[in-house]
Amino acid sequence: MNSKIFIALMSLALSAFAIGTTEFVIVGILQEVATDLGISVTQAGTLVSGYAVALAIGTPIVVVLTGKLPKKGYLVFLMIVFTAGNALAAVASTYSILLLSRVITAVAHGVFFAVAATVAADMVPANKKGTAISIMFTGLTVATILGVPLGTYIGQEFGWRMSFAVVAVFGLIALLVSLFAVEKVPRSMHSPSLRDVGSLIANPRIITALLMTVLGFGGTFALFTYISPILEGISGYSTSSISWLLLVYGVAVAIGNIIGGKLANGHPVKTLRFVFLFQGIALLLQIWLLPNKTLTILSLILMGFFAFMMSPGVQAYILILAEKLVPSAKDVASALNISAFNIGIAAGSTLGGLAVDHLHMMDTAWIGAIMAGLAFLLAVINYRMDKKQNLFVEERG
Repeated sequence: MNSKIFIALMSLALSAFAIGTTEFVIVGILQEVATDLGISVTQAGTLVSGYAVALAIGTPIVVVLTGKLPKKGYLVFLMIVFTAGNALAAVASTYSILLLSRVITAVAHGVFFAVAATVAADMVPANKKGTAISIMFTGLTVATILGVPLGTYIGQEFGWRMSFAVVAVFGLIALLVSLFAVEKVPRSMHSPSLRDVGSLIANPRIITALLMTVLGFGGTFALFTYISPILEGISGYSTSSISWLLLVYGVAVAIGNIIGGKLANGHPVKTLRFVFLFQGIALLLQIWLLPNKTLTILSLILMGFFAFMMSPGVQAYILILAEKLVPSAKDVASALNISAFNIGIAAGSTLGGLAVDHLHMMDTAWIGAIMAGLAFLLAVINYRMDKKQNLFVEERG
């Protein structure tokens, strides 16, 4: 891989960093946003679920409608929209304006990843495509480790609007670097169509796999959406400590992601059974761990380690399934799985919000555990169906 291609991939990774930061930084400054705008923590939580819903609905639709656009120019345009959305959030004076800015940013987010994965793969030979895509996605991992804690710190020290202003600057830098570093990419011979989306949605195996993604990520976000007020109000940590605690969580997420990537080799859903099982157990343990200030660090490491471990597996599984069951719709499958990811975030944060309003904040833990448990059951069902239909060879090259 020559230096020019590497720089181009790193420019995409920088975009991924900005995008990952803006999606999850709201979790660390949720209390500040709620207090400043005069809304409840639960209503502020809809800034997480609303983002996820907009991304889930908008991504496949926009990908289909814009499938014939030149990819490089489209990526630059998406980063312009992303930067504008964060700039709007930085000056938002009301909840409605902030929610609108999140919707705008969310749609740009989802479509960017659907397009950027193709661009990254097209930059390199066939035997390097996986490496190229993984380099691009390192931006998300770095966002979890550094972007979210940094954005949380900035929001607490200088006001939550400054967090979005800084992300807008990151987006602008990524836009300019991509403009010069990314070369033009030939247009695809097969543009995504609504028929492709329909073919995937009509296939019960695809739906079962997507539902597994929804429940897995929903389990994480039932609790994680409200982790900031939990750490303050229940674990007993000061506001200034939250960014450091999220840094610990982010490091655990990164390690879990790396291990999850290795586990995704072979038959992804075979190992996903155990990933979802241990994720559920880790979430359930939070009922006893998080209220104990001494054990909070351990609880965050445990929860973060399993929080996103399923990511590489569910992504690989849906793409392999699509290739085997609905080959013409393979390009759309990635966008639909991004939608499933965010439907899970919306469902989990919404159910968690109901628990915060009507039960207790720590009830978010067992709600998340149930969702992860259901994902485990679907993984077991998927694995048995794959064996019955002889869809997978256990080793993948």
